[in-house]
Amino acid sequence: MSHWLNGGMTLYALTDGRPRIHPDAFIHPEAVLIGEVRVGPGASVWPGVVIRADNGPIVIGARTSVQDGAVIHTQSINQTRIGDDCVIGHLAHLEGCVLEDLVLVGSGAVILERVVCRSGSLVGAGAVVAAGTEVPSGAMALGVPARIRPGTVDPESVRANAEAYSSRHVPQHRDGSHVVSLAECLEVRPTGAT
Repeated sequence: MSHWLNGGMTLYALTDGRPRIHPDAFIHPEAVLIGEVRVGPGASVWPGVVIRADNGPIVIGARTSVQDGAVIHTQSINQTRIGDDCVIGHLAHLEGCVLEDLVLVGSGAVILERVVCRSGSLVGAGAVVAAGTEVPSGAMALGVPARIRPGTVDPESVRANAEAYSSRHVPQHRDGSHVVSLAECLEVRPTGAT
């Protein structure tokens, strides 16, 4: 059954394209989904994320976590597809690229058009992966511009990171988060304190 904080989020249709969210996905109400965005079962989309599918569909696979502040866009000739069990780090930017299953994208990374990240690969925090690059299975892409380091990633470590979000963070937010007022958050000062 679907559970969304505060019962709502920002969803926009564009012509015939509208977000399609699996009932088992978690979408935080401060995320924005525009156009034909498909979110798979067990996936999570966190606060401040913007997923804008105004040039074609964007697909987010099962159990994939799109973390706070990430921006995902697509291009009419280079659509963005993210596989199962991926982790998209905080403030990452993805544009017209393909991530196969079990890909970890570090915080602040930028992945440009026509990039393909193969299953079990990793893009390091802050890396910029240039247009048309392929990150092979088991490889890391690190730096600006990103350089490929083959044979350095264990796909099971990527899976473990993705599972941490689906097994710990999603239930914590589904079951324990609620809106509170400012008054509820203000500290009470002891009598006589200045």
